[in-house]
Amino acid sequence: MSIVIAEYDPNWPEEFAAEERRVRRALGALALSIDHVGSTSVPGLAAKPVIDIQVTVTDAAAAETCREPLVGIGYTYTTIPLPYFHQPSEWPHTHHIHVREAGSVEARRMLAVRDWLRGHEADRRAYEFLKRQLAEDSHAETPQGRFLYSEGKTDFIRELEGRSRTDE
Repeated sequence: MSIVIAEYDPNWPEEFAAEERRVRRALGALALSIDHVGSTSVPGLAAKPVIDIQVTVTDAAAAETCREPLVGIGYTYTTIPLPYFHQPSEWPHTHHIHVREAGSVEARRMLAVRDWLRGHEADRRAYEFLKRQLAEDSHAETPQGRFLYSEGKTDFIRELEGRSRTDE
């Protein structure tokens, strides 16, 4: 078992759009916005073939209210390493949903890094290189190994976030 970094697939935006409609039907007005985030949302960027979705809600109470409808459409809720939803229930996953409060640091970060990578090819290539290197070194057969892969990207992502703030 390994972490697979696939070449960019032009079908990823369509896969997001189909899932966004399902999530919108399940959550209705609870979701202020539903955005395609993560590497599959960046044209030309190789990525784990996992559609990352950010659902923005008004507050923590609304975030908690999302749990039952998302589980109802086949998502599994977990808090390891952080709270999020995934499907299928077993790894490897095809979809992740991150429920974030409007205006939160996490919500802004996901969108800022996505937008930065869309507009900066050199950083996109450097990020892809880092992800491939981390995937090679990871032990994907364990949750800890997959966590270390994700954690290995943190400093680079924080750097991109900082660049996006100074470029405003």
